[in-house]
Amino acid sequence: MRAPFAPLPLLLFVGLVVLLVSFVQVGALTLAFDKLGLSEEFGFLLLFASLFGSAINLPLFAVSAEAPPTDAVPVALSGMLRHTAREFRGHTLIAINVGGGLIPVLFSFYLIGRGGPPLPVVAAAIGIVALVSRLVSRPLPGVGIGMPAFVAPIAAALTALLLGPEHSAALAYISGTLGVLIGADLLRLSDIRRMGTPVAAIGGAGTFDGIFITGIVAVLLI
Repeated sequence: MRAPFAPLPLLLFVGLVVLLVSFVQVGALTLAFDKLGLSEEFGFLLLFASLFGSAINLPLFAVSAEAPPTDAVPVALSGMLRHTAREFRGHTLIAINVGGGLIPVLFSFYLIGRGGPPLPVVAAAIGIVALVSRLVSRPLPGVGIGMPAFVAPIAAALTALLLGPEHSAALAYISGTLGVLIGADLLRLSDIRRMGTPVAAIGGAGTFDGIFITGIVAVLLI
């Protein structure tokens, strides 16, 4: 049987798409770090650290969890999901992904310690974005905690412009990153207990996770 697509053109197309996505991501990071007053070298260092760190999950603690419902994933979609290699044993291991969770959080603390927005303003901004993230996020059995992609970045950008316009870029990144972490992850811990998954990684999608993307997009919206 003849393949519907010629292999070589298809591979070239996929390669071009990957290259385009890489250029867009690098360009967005460069612009975002320029707004934050950081060097291009620092931006590339953070990007590569996030890319390599996306393969590492650091275990934090374990929580007791309920067994997953038998109909959690529709039959029509079951064949499209990659099944976990770890058996569910009545508890969920909570971990943090280095690239998608730990590095953005550490960078947020770096921005706070660098002499950015005052701590009361930072706390208020994080609280607002955390509340928005908690309200719009939803548990998706077999997938994780999901939320509309641009709600948190827009909330972080508007909050930063309202509460700290003189430090708006830094405040947008900090509130976007830590707000999503608190609102869509930590405050959803009770939902994670009911999803019956062996491992739940904060920032588990690496550089494409909501925590990483929210901070960058929020800065770009300023």
